Amino acid sequence: MSRHGLSPGQGHPRSSRDQGLERSSRAPHLRLFWLGLGLALMLVLTDSLVPWASVRAHPLPAQNHPARFNGLRPDLKDTFGWRNLSCPVCKSLFTAINFGLKQEPSIMWLGSVATKLCKILNIAPPNVCQSAIHLFEDDMVEVWTRSVLSPSEACGLLLGSSCGHWDIFSSWNISLPAVPKPIPKPPAPPAPGAPVSRVLFLTDLHWDHDYLEGTDPNCPDPLCCRKGSGLPPTSQPGAGFWGEYSKCDLPLRTLESLLSGLGPAGPFDMVYWTGDIPAHDIWQQSRQDQLRALNTITDLVKKFLGPVPVYPAVGNHESTPVNGFPPPFIEGNQSSRWLYDAMAKAWEPWLPAEALRTLRIAGFYALSPRPGLRLISLNMNFCSRENFWLLINSTDPAGQLQWLVGELQAAEDRGDKVHIIGHIPPGHCLKSWSWNYYHIIARYENTVAGQFFGHNHVDEFEVFYDEETLSRPLAVAFLAPSATTYIGLNPGYRVYQIDGNYSGSSHVVLDHETYILNLTEANAPGATPHWHLLYRARETYGLPNALPAAWHDLVYRMRDDDQLFQTFWFLYHKGHPPAEHCGAPCRLATLCAQLSARADSPALCRHLAPNESLSNVQGSWRRPLFC
Repeated sequence: MSRHGLSPGQGHPRSSRDQGLERSSRAPHLRLFWLGLGLALMLVLTDSLVPWASVRAHPLPAQNHPARFNGLRPDLKDTFGWRNLSCPVCKSLFTAINFGLKQEPSIMWLGSVATKLCKILNIAPPNVCQSAIHLFEDDMVEVWTRSVLSPSEACGLLLGSSCGHWDIFSSWNISLPAVPKPIPKPPAPPAPGAPVSRVLFLTDLHWDHDYLEGTDPNCPDPLCCRKGSGLPPTSQPGAGFWGEYSKCDLPLRTLESLLSGLGPAGPFDMVYWTGDIPAHDIWQQSRQDQLRALNTITDLVKKFLGPVPVYPAVGNHESTPVNGFPPPFIEGNQSSRWLYDAMAKAWEPWLPAEALRTLRIAGFYALSPRPGLRLISLNMNFCSRENFWLLINSTDPAGQLQWLVGELQAAEDRGDKVHIIGHIPPGHCLKSWSWNYYHIIARYENTVAGQFFGHNHVDEFEVFYDEETLSRPLAVAFLAPSATTYIGLNPGYRVYQIDGNYSGSSHVVLDHETYILNLTEANAPGATPHWHLLYRARETYGLPNALPAAWHDLVYRMRDDDQLFQTFWFLYHKGHPPAEHCGAPCRLATLCAQLSARADSPALCRHLAPNESLSNVQGSWRRPLFC
């Protein structure tokens, strides 16, 4: 019997109960010790979210300290009694603090205090508090002692630049070559009958090894439908065989069904796979668990896709602790070598030697899948707001953006086009990273033919504009929906139709299709799973093409046409939207997100609602917390 009222081929709005399934999956940051410095850090993190209101869109100006702290420092001195603290004494104090914190008894004590607070404040169930804090505590102490609590950082913040340099999340710029930017030249439409490539796009598979049919889909834990979730109340159904509309990930059989049922959507010339392989049980993951997920799903992809080339990117869930991706200067057991080496071994059949070399170093690579096309796979964890290792140094981690510039300039010199794939979308990155990336895309707009990301689990896009006026659309990033159901979605995947493999191809996206598994139909007694086409972009939205201007125009058409927007809202959620109607404020925030390929830049949405506060519009857009 249908449990959610979905009619065949359609989704049904989620109930208020389903929509309310939320939790904080952000790692416990151990902001418990030295509350004064914890407050200072929180202000810095807040500063990174303050909108940059200038309409002129160039990279951020260089600064020695965030402007907010220039005026704040005297208040900190007065508040915490540090006005008479000398620089040598300050540095001695924090050196002693660092030494003490790294001792095993101190780490255990901090973990114990953090666990008690987690339980008292009811942040998560007791077992989740205990396991998560134990998992994160060593890395967090290491990061804090090397960043916020380092003698140079802390004393620079408290006493001024004469005693040290506070540069956590400060602004920075990459360098562009002196080569003049070519005159912008939009791609010409392909000739009738020109080859078209079909590229399968997989993202956010989130395999749950412990998924168990019949268990409680609304358990207290951050992830349910699994061993340990318990049974549901007698009045409520348990987790479905193929998945569930709740805070649940997928059993292996559903991913096997997806990959084995790709036939009607193919054949495919290539596969772009942008990560997030393990489940959301982030409080109890070991390195062995992550490697099991990596190898199991990689083997599954190889089994069903055979000789089709697959080009992966690193997701934020591949590591443990989640979001923890140290830059390459972190060595030893806390480095990411264990993960990158395993990826290189698993993906060796798909990647050439040079790509494997940079993958092993920092998780990104470039290659040429066909003549005239360069593919660049970025490690977007180096832009992530949740990557706590970037507290040590967030300035172009691993030199990835400067490397990207070199790749793009070389492609421009050769006359090649470039596809960029990655996990976290650029509009969701740390401010300086996002602004620099935006600047790079603007410079190489003639070269970058496509950008493809995942992470958000829903179906979106991000439009890029010229930096001088923020008015001319020059690029679009496609944000494809997830395979997983997390939270309350149908499973899905994306296929891109791209200008094909021939001399002079533009390699731009011509259209895209989204496929889903209707869970209500699949979980019905006696049913078998049927993956079907949900929609084609150009047909559904009436687009003349899939170029940036068409997506820009779609946003403004949706602003004025509620029926068109509600169609987008339905497809945004893969055919299973929330029960609550998305009214005017929700619509405005959602549309603003489609224009915000650059973080904290409300000017990008200034034409959506001229009479609204720009910061209010962008601020009401809720970034996904659970991806």
